[in-house]
Amino acid sequence: MKETTLNLYALDYRDMRTYMVAMLFILGNMVLPQLCHLIPQGGITWLPIYFFTLIGAYKYGWKVGLLTGVLSPILNSLFFGMPFPEVLPGILFKSVVLAVAAGYAADHFNRVSIPILLAVVLTYQFLGTLGEWVISDNFYIAIQDFRIGLPGMCFQVIGGYLFIKYLIYK
Repeated sequence: MKETTLNLYALDYRDMRTYMVAMLFILGNMVLPQLCHLIPQGGITWLPIYFFTLIGAYKYGWKVGLLTGVLSPILNSLFFGMPFPEVLPGILFKSVVLAVAAGYAADHFNRVSIPILLAVVLTYQFLGTLGEWVISDNFYIAIQDFRIGLPGMCFQVIGGYLFIKYLIYK
């Protein structure tokens, strides 16, 4: 498996670029779910709310990822009613874990590869599922991403790799 070394950034909250970049990824996390919701069960199958959180955190650091991962679900819920408010805590928990895991992996490995992104996605999904189980007190709901969202996890790994490698390589 080929690995690609790339320029990664750790933008700070005092840097205006952090907010500008985060706003672009938040916008992406608002548009992509709307497109996926045009397909029956598209949201729970493709898990689009996490896609740009992964990319933002991996390329620009956990702070951009955290802004993207927290604000995207809240704004989507407020403006579009999806995700439903009752599932928002679980999604927010997973988004925070994803931002931290992706930011850490990018900083630690300083390159992008499919195995690294697979490890990031499995980490946030596993820990997120445990957190969602605690929050919802319902194991069946907590494992929904593993029951229905496997195409979305694959999309995050492969699509995230291609997006980072080819579209925001520099």
